[in-house]
Amino acid sequence: MPSTANFLQYTQWCGIATIVFAVLTILAFLFKWGFRFRLVGTTGFMLVLTAGLFSLSLVPLSRTVIPGAVKYTLVYDNGSNQAVITTSPEITPTQLEATLRQAASNLYSPGRLGSGNNKQLTVRARTIIHPETGLSIPVYLGQVNRALTSREDTEMAVEVYLDKLASLPKPPAS
Repeated sequence: MPSTANFLQYTQWCGIATIVFAVLTILAFLFKWGFRFRLVGTTGFMLVLTAGLFSLSLVPLSRTVIPGAVKYTLVYDNGSNQAVITTSPEITPTQLEATLRQAASNLYSPGRLGSGNNKQLTVRARTIIHPETGLSIPVYLGQVNRALTSREDTEMAVEVYLDKLASLPKPPAS
């Protein structure tokens, strides 16, 4: 994945190209070239592209990678202080803990607001089991609470519901 330094370099090159297109556009209007209005559109597009690349050079795009974490899918996020992820039913307790930590870190955003006195982001992990055909039951496997005030939260409270993990159906032996 490109870094912020890469995006800054792309912004510089795109800015130079934007200036070149702007000069060409001015020349096209001075000499009444037939494609002058196309150059106006191209110059406008280059301005938007340059602004977008510049904004990407300001904000890091990295995701946290925690060893042992497994793939998860975000299924609910109120944009404030609650989120729910889903995982595979074959997850182990150590994988679940690492996955919850990774999800809490990846879902942190300075734009999240706590409601009332709750200044904690709560990320819950669940899975879906199918005890019989046509019946799906969500099972909550654990949760993590992290502070909304700082990116680096060393005191994340991770809860793994071992009783719920133990009640999951075991995969068939192959």
